[in-house]
Amino acid sequence: MDETSGTLSRVRGRVRSADGTGIAYERRGEGTPVILVSGALCTGEAERPLADLLASRFSVVTYDRRGRGRSGDTGPYGVEREIEDLAALIGEVGGRACVHGVSSGGALALAAAEAGLPLERLSVFEPPFSAEAGAREAFTARRRRLAGLLERGRRGAAVDLFLAEAADVAEPVRGLPRLEAVAHTLAYDHAVLGDGTVPAARLGRIHARVLVVDGGASPARTRRAALAVSTALPRGRHRTLTGQTHLVAPHVLAPVLEDFFEEE
Repeated sequence: MDETSGTLSRVRGRVRSADGTGIAYERRGEGTPVILVSGALCTGEAERPLADLLASRFSVVTYDRRGRGRSGDTGPYGVEREIEDLAALIGEVGGRACVHGVSSGGALALAAAEAGLPLERLSVFEPPFSAEAGAREAFTARRRRLAGLLERGRRGAAVDLFLAEAADVAEPVRGLPRLEAVAHTLAYDHAVLGDGTVPAARLGRIHARVLVVDGGASPARTRRAALAVSTALPRGRHRTLTGQTHLVAPHVLAPVLEDFFEEE
């Protein structure tokens, strides 16, 4: 289905992943393909503001990760299934693409690069790994608590746990049906993160050029993790956006991505 908003053409479609799951996407603009990978509790709609800014120079794809929005969800879940979803989208846009992932979407994009997907360039914003002492134990405990809540059908409590402990939100957010509808995918995001620590050995096997971005107003541990990720990448570089937090402003991020994706 083609839609037009002003001079911006938007195409909605669906691709079939390797296991038959339908993955819904939107494509806007013309030029080099750029795929945006959203983070926890988000559908592709969360990336629309950034996509609209990039679409003047690229053909930008946003999509609903499996289990969210208009996409399907075939069990049992495995990180490799989400990598196959991204591979199907890359095939849909011509076989190669630049990719930008935010938060856990960045961790997924890094896993896809390690798996050998044909990424022209990769950028990630604050992938939520940790370089702190005791991080593995804390992550494992949180993952078990989350799994227990989801097994008991306590989706709201699972969302509260994530927002309070993983997203540095001071007060849990309650009564948000939209978030509760995708609460089960929090287990998927935690699986993507492995044991929660910076996977230096795995990152060392990535050959693509990678830009790791963080916000200058984000917590120090977040910025330490981003620097550790970039250092572990053979062709990684690090960039801090002054005054930005995990909720980075699209108009600040877009020019950085444009320059990176278009540089020789």
